[in-house]
Amino acid sequence: MKPRAITAIVAACLLVLLGALLGACTTSTRTSSGTAPGGAVGAEGVAGVAAQATPAPAAASCANAVASLRPPATLPAPGQMPAGTYMRTIQDRGRLVAGVSSDTLLFGFLNPLDGQIEGFDIDVLHQIAQAIFGDTNPSRFEFRAITTAERIPRLQDGSVDIVGRTFTITCDRRTQVDFSTVYFAANQRVLVRKDSPAKGIQDLGGKKVCATTGSTSIQNIAQAASKPIPVAVADFTDCLVAFQNGEVDAISTDDAILAGLKAQDPYALIVGNGFSPQPYGLGIGLNHPEFTRFVNGVLDRMRADGTWTPLSTRWLAPSLGAAPAPPPAPSRD
Repeated sequence: MKPRAITAIVAACLLVLLGALLGACTTSTRTSSGTAPGGAVGAEGVAGVAAQATPAPAAASCANAVASLRPPATLPAPGQMPAGTYMRTIQDRGRLVAGVSSDTLLFGFLNPLDGQIEGFDIDVLHQIAQAIFGDTNPSRFEFRAITTAERIPRLQDGSVDIVGRTFTITCDRRTQVDFSTVYFAANQRVLVRKDSPAKGIQDLGGKKVCATTGSTSIQNIAQAASKPIPVAVADFTDCLVAFQNGEVDAISTDDAILAGLKAQDPYALIVGNGFSPQPYGLGIGLNHPEFTRFVNGVLDRMRADGTWTPLSTRWLAPSLGAAPAPPPAPSRD
């Protein structure tokens, strides 16, 4: 193993270990539907194994993938959710159950110093919980560490109320789960070693490029005109370890995620222009449209009252630059 990789690999392994512990801690709690949730899934091995990547599924016909259900004119008061709504179910249970990442630095990760999960996604989810309960008591929130591939199944089986895990909105995914309005706009780019001649995905033909199973990123790698070799893993910490061990030549995913990986490896470099927009939304079950509208109301309020900007500045500005204005939030009835 190259000496330069040791420190970052140790850090990555620590994040994975803490993520597994977090998943184990949540398995004893049942959701309101009575479904026993699963814990975090173990990482897949990647040593030189190329993914059996298939082309992206045909997208559902939709005029505007990011247009979400129109929020209510006014939000119900915290602690007074309307009877018969999913928000009331969450209120009566006493906690919001969210599927999150435990190893995506900047968005959802376990701080090794205090064991707390934190990041931009986490702070956005805290705003949803506060709007339901009216307080910031930690007991009002239950995190469940899930992989990229588990985001849709966990919403469909009712294991979680909501998913905040760098979840890109697509027409195809909209046929399986609902999404909030966009709360962050990312773009897919490439992470390479500083001594690599590659300047973007166009220079990686025949090279192994890593991303996570079930992501739009792995599909985009498989469809790239330069014909790189896609390598799929469970989590991006697995990509980072494979990258540092020389098992893959590059990592390609959302620039926001790559920024977190680069922060863990001083010998890595993000290159090229963005080649696939990745609008993030909060995932919600299709059978809870009133909850989607409620969440959109909270996000609208965050944009209007200035809450979004300091959260973005805190987590993302050091790596991605000054926070732009919140992304547009088109709606539909």
